[in-house]
Order: sequence, then C-alpha cells, then structure tokens
Amino acid sequence: MSTSEHKYTNHLIHESSPYLLQHAHNPVDWYPWSQEALNKAKKENKNLLISIGYAACHWCHVMERECFEDEEVARYMNEHFVAIKVDREERPDIDQIYMTAVQLLTERGGWPLNCVALPDGRPIYGGTYFPKAQWLDMLNQVSGFIQLHPDKTENQARALTEGVQNNEMIYRADLPGLEATVNDQEDIFYHIQAGIDTVNGGYGTAPKFPMPSSLQFLLHFHHLSGNNDALKALTTTLDRMAFGGIYDQIGGGFARYATDEAWKIPHFEKMLYDNALLVSVYASAFQYNRNPHYEKVLHETLEFVSSELTSPDGGFYSSLDADSEGVEGKFYVWTFDELQTILGKNAGLIMDYFQVTAAGNWEESQNILYRKGNDEEIARKHNLSTVELSESIAQARELLQTVRAKRQKPMLDDKILTSWNALMLKGYCDAYRVTAKAEYLQAALRNANFILRYMKSADNGLFRNYKNGKASIPAFLDDYAFIIQAFISLYQNTFDEQWLVEASELTEYTVSHFYDPESGMFYYTSDTEPALIARKMEISDNVIPSSNSEMGKNLFVLGHYFYNDQYITMSEKMLNNVRQNALQGGIYYANWDILMGWFASAPYEVSVVGKNSDLLRKELNTHYLHNIILSGTKFESNLPVLKGKWSADETLIYVCRNHVCQAPVSDLRAALQMIKQVHI
Repeated sequence: MSTSEHKYTNHLIHESSPYLLQHAHNPVDWYPWSQEALNKAKKENKNLLISIGYAACHWCHVMERECFEDEEVARYMNEHFVAIKVDREERPDIDQIYMTAVQLLTERGGWPLNCVALPDGRPIYGGTYFPKAQWLDMLNQVSGFIQLHPDKTENQARALTEGVQNNEMIYRADLPGLEATVNDQEDIFYHIQAGIDTVNGGYGTAPKFPMPSSLQFLLHFHHLSGNNDALKALTTTLDRMAFGGIYDQIGGGFARYATDEAWKIPHFEKMLYDNALLVSVYASAFQYNRNPHYEKVLHETLEFVSSELTSPDGGFYSSLDADSEGVEGKFYVWTFDELQTILGKNAGLIMDYFQVTAAGNWEESQNILYRKGNDEEIARKHNLSTVELSESIAQARELLQTVRAKRQKPMLDDKILTSWNALMLKGYCDAYRVTAKAEYLQAALRNANFILRYMKSADNGLFRNYKNGKASIPAFLDDYAFIIQAFISLYQNTFDEQWLVEASELTEYTVSHFYDPESGMFYYTSDTEPALIARKMEISDNVIPSSNSEMGKNLFVLGHYFYNDQYITMSEKMLNNVRQNALQGGIYYANWDILMGWFASAPYEVSVVGKNSDLLRKELNTHYLHNIILSGTKFESNLPVLKGKWSADETLIYVCRNHVCQAPVSDLRAALQMIKQVHI
C-alpha cells in the first residue's frame, strides 16, 4: 500500500490511536487487532506477529527506527507473518494475555512487547526490545522451529495458553466468613516495611516506581495504629520524589519512574495516571500534616495537567512522550553554559539549588534539575533569607519555563481513556477536598460531564477511549471500577446525589456483565465482547490499583450508602479469596489491604444534614479521616443512609457505625470526638 505523500501506508492509517498512527507508514504491513487480521492469518496459514507498545514509550520508538522502518526487516515480516500492532493503553485485555505469555517464557516483561502466535492467537514465543540483527534471527529461528516441529509447536502453544489462562485466576475461598482484625494491619505493614528504602523512600532499588496505593496504605495504617515508622516511610518517599528529577522542577508533574534509587534520573515520559494518583496521595498527606511543600506539589502538578493534558471540552489526554527531536529527555535537560546564559547573575544560586554541575549530572554533559531539599542551608550559604531564596527560585522557574516553551515539545498522546480520566477526576476531587479551591471542583465536574456525554454507551455501559469525536472500544473493568470510585468521590465533595446514582447504576451494569458468581470475582472483560484466548482477572495492585480491589472497595462503600448488604457480602467474599495474598503480598496488595482495614475496623457513617451542610462538610475536610463514609444533604433525602435524618430547623451531624447512630450533634468538635480511632 502507498500514497503520494509516503512510500508506504499500511492498515493502521484508519486508526485514531497516536501510537498506531506512528506506525502507519512503516514498510511493515501492520494491521490493528481485528477480525480481518485474524481471518487473514487463518486463510493464509501464517503465524501472527503481535507487537504491543504505547505512544510515550522510548524503547518502542527505538525498535521502530531500528526494525520496523527497515525494508529488509519489513520484507521478512510481511512474507512470514500477519503483523498486528496494539496500543496497550487502548487494549489492555490483549496486552495482559501476551505480557503474561512473555513473562512465563522469559521471567521478564516490558514494552515494546513482541509475541509470535499461531493463527488462532495462541502464543509460541516472545520478548521485549530486540535490535535488528537479534530480531531477524529470532523470527527466523521461530519460523523454522514451527515448520520443522509442528507437534512440539502445538504442545508449546497449548501449555503456554493454559499458563496464561490460569495466571492470576482466583477461586472462591471455602471459608464461612472473613477474618480481619486490626492486628492483621500490623502484619501487613511489616511485610511492606521489609522492602522500604529508608534513605531514599520508595521500594527496592532501581528502577524505582511510585506505588501510590502502598503510600495511601501507609497513611491509613499510621492513622489507625500510631506507628511512626509507617509515617516516616510515607513522608521520606513523598519528600524525596518531590525533590528528585522524577518531579519536573520547572513545569510540575511526575515522570513515570526513576532509573536510579534516589529518584534523580527520570524516565522522562509523563503519564496521566501517575500524576492523578500522586495528586491524591499528596492531597491526603497535606490533609494529614499541612506540609506546605505537599500543597505546592499538588498545585504545580495540577497546573501541569491543566496546561498540558486537558482538552478544551474537559477530557484528560493520556501522556507526553519521553523523547523530543528523537532524543530522550531533550525537552527537560540543560547544559551548564546554557543555564549561565539564561540566568545571568543568579546562575550560581539557581544551579547550586538544582544540583547543576559544569560536567553535567546526567549523560553527555546535560543536567537534570533536582534538589537536596535543604533550603535553609542553601539560603545561609548565599546570604539570603528563605523568603528571598523562594522568590529567586520562583523567578528562575518562570524564566526557564519561558525558554523551555520555545523548544520542540514531546509528542502528546491525545487519546482520552475512561479509567485514567476517572483517576484524574478523583485527583481533582481530592485536591478540592483539602484546599477548597473552586477551580478544582469545576475541573472535576467538567470531566464527569464529559464522561457522561462522550464515554457512556447507548446500553448505559461505557466506552474505553475517545479521540477525534469518536468512542470506539467497549470499556474494561478498570474503566468501570475507577469511574464508579470517582463518582462516589464527586458525591462526597458536592452532596449531589446524581453522582451516587450514576455510580450505583454503573455498578449494577458491572455486576451484570463482568461478575463471575463461581469465583466471586470480576473478569477484566465484559461478557458482551468477542472472546480472546483467555478471559483474565486483574488481582494484584501495581502502580495503578487492580480493578478487582477497586471494585471490592466500591461495593463496600455503596453497600453502606444504599444499605445493600449483598454488596458488602460480595466485597467480603472478594477479600476472602485473596486474604492470604493480601496479608503477605506487600505493596502488590496494598489496595486490598486498605479494604481489609475497613472490615477490621468498621468505618463511621457520617451524615451532615441541613441548610449549612456544605459549610460543615468543608470544615470536616480539614481533618484527615480515612475511616468515614461521608454523606449529606440540604434537603430531605430518600437515600437510605440519609432517610429520616434531615431537619428543617437546624444542621445536624450524625455519626453512625454499622447503621447504629449516636445522638445527632450540631457542633463539629463534638462529632469529631465521636469518630474515635481504634488503635493497635
């Protein structure tokens, strides 16, 4: 295929995904994942070559340049395979299957992900990044093996497919009820504590990823237990990340991960979901200890999201690339001489503050800006007050932002994904809750209405993606789980029951189409969609919490709002199924562990009713209270948790537990006294 503008044009040209469109003019005859491609493979008896990545992926770009733009490579691929390109962010269901296959084969994973499969989709062999010579050698050896050893190939495909199908599948625990105590939370913490880097924060060594659910757990656990080691682990991590190169010291926002253990050297891609989840974590931490630096990080990150990742109609874009002009990090780094010229007389101060050296603190004499975090020491060194230092840094940031804006920006992946938008919607809700800034609530409401207008399907389900005025892929479990959570949060910040009703209706849809009564868990894919070679369940928490753990939390919370004991029982059974993993799985079950904490120490149902309910809600939000399920209304309400509580004459606060309420009070301090914490 060709056009007058390009020597080659393949079947990706009609897609909307920026990642797929990047490959639309490769000489490789790429197809998107489609029945057309699968039919072609079966008709021509060709094996599938499934290549998976995403727009912001640095090594995906490298492999494209080295392999997929090469005509020799393309000829071999086109002759021997039906080549399929997949955007893993649009089709995480496909990515899960072939990532699991490659991990079973090689004990490692990552992107780009490349997998050879039989025409029916069953995997045979795969890996991640390959340079040209290794790529051609691998394809040649695998093709030869398949031709010479059809029986062994079939056995390999069968065994690998069974491994994929059984991986992370959960079976119902045959237990009479959930055993969850506050002492379990202490055991969970010690498993998490074993992996904590006490010097730099975070978990393990390089590369180091933020793990937001585990950070939320640390704060929950500290609040529950008073354990100061948990609080120190949290604050050390938040401080070091905010001072490090993983945080954009000039433009705000976080990169996806650090390549070193001290958070100094980022992998420069900036993803919506990382920033969304970290906004929520910094908001919780600021609510707890009122650290002004956490509030500053919160505001700067949301400024970045607003300016770089927000569409005109209120949706949130997916990511910014790691590369610009074909070079990783070029948009973000500086030479010593460049900074000297830009900053003039203040250069010495600013470069000292951001750890700049003449030789460079990164590759090829370049400098990544990061901080030690000791402002008082630097101020004394330069004979300044901390206020004067702060003013100088603010002026320098503004100047460097102006200069940086003239550079070629990293590519924007402007597709809009429901699950990631939901995380950012909740991030805005959390930021509003702790700062009371009206613009944060406005951004949350705009996005929620965007979701309802463009991402909701005719059957009251959801779509996964939106681009160029079109939503095309039916949603997966994480899309439902996170938007339900976000709508609950929006209700808690507005007391507008519309959002609770939307959350309830989406939960009913999710139970109808994703729930497996046999196991008591949720499949990742809907029963309305064509089957792949495996229908998987997402169980373990990673950087993004698992969709099953989030659904478990949603069922628990909605069960309390609507007095729906069936939902709470479903949540309990889900947690029972993973209880042993949750107790011993460390950071990879942190979201489950938060749910276990709710079962161990029942949350308070706090209802604020009456004409001043909004005011009291804002006052209540100045306190860190992870153990309340908040509701409220200015008017009489039929919501089960509010029914019969409203008074026309005064504003009252009800503090209840397991539907048993203490006498209502009108004073917030009295209500806070009732919300007593169970300590280990």
